[in-house]
Amino acid sequence: MKEKQVEIYKSSEGIEVAIMLDDETVWATQRQMAEIFKTTPQNITLHLKKIYKEGEIVEKATCKEYLQVQKEGKRQIQRRQLVYNLDAILSVGYRVNSKRGTQFRQWATQRLKDYLVKGYAINQKRLEQLQQTIQLISTGGKAETLQLQEAKGLLEIINSYANSFVLLNRFDSNNLVSEKLNEKITYEIRYTEAISAVNELKKQLKKKKEATDLFGNEKDEGFKSSLQSIIQTFGGQYLYPSIEEQAAHLLYFIIKNHSFSDGNKRIGAFLFVWFLEKNKHRFKKNGELKINDNGLTALALLIAQSKPEEKELMIKLIVNLING
Repeated sequence: MKEKQVEIYKSSEGIEVAIMLDDETVWATQRQMAEIFKTTPQNITLHLKKIYKEGEIVEKATCKEYLQVQKEGKRQIQRRQLVYNLDAILSVGYRVNSKRGTQFRQWATQRLKDYLVKGYAINQKRLEQLQQTIQLISTGGKAETLQLQEAKGLLEIINSYANSFVLLNRFDSNNLVSEKLNEKITYEIRYTEAISAVNELKKQLKKKKEATDLFGNEKDEGFKSSLQSIIQTFGGQYLYPSIEEQAAHLLYFIIKNHSFSDGNKRIGAFLFVWFLEKNKHRFKKNGELKINDNGLTALALLIAQSKPEEKELMIKLIVNLING
């Protein structure tokens, strides 16, 4: 998401704060958080320091410098200030005032979804324009005005991403279908091996200073329960009988059940890829990854922001992405 957008957050008490949407999240300064949660900037500062010190979230991933242009008289002055993303805002909100934190989360989630839909609509319009150009090329209407290399490039884009366009349309209309799934499951996800893999991931990330001691710490029996539910059977048959369905539920359950103190999205993405690799289902027939790094990141964020009632839609989306 490249273009920044500003939305006005208005609480039930009439408090209005201009919030920036960028990089598929919302951003606010400490002063704005103080206004949202009806407290002082100093109180916000204290909570943030404690949150980062305890490792609840990672400062580097949730805070950044933002260059803001301000008018002072007739001059325009550029000032740098720190802004914090939705994870940081909610961490503070639930400590200061959980009711206000919940209210802001609901508002932010809806605005982010609207923002993503708007971006999709813009891309859809561009796609239609691109398709019109392709039509001109194929019919020879204005082919003489286009360079041969440009025309070839456009055709390659349409051909390469044809399935993606179809999938986006089906997702937008809530018309995703799952068919011809692979039921040749050769590897079952088991708790002992999975938690060992998570511990190894934690070890590697800590070496790179990308995780704290809280990463991968189980809060309860939720992780083990999630894995057991994926391989459960009835009458000797899996309730989720295909590789795609088990992988989809694995990713969804780990992210949404929040079984770990930190790292749920990263752990979910890691075990998702690991499960596909073990079942020889990670690559397409032509050798390309079914879901690349950026795609997996976007998918994990989409799941994290989804509502519980959207679970089946999320599962179908994952299944369609790794089908075939």
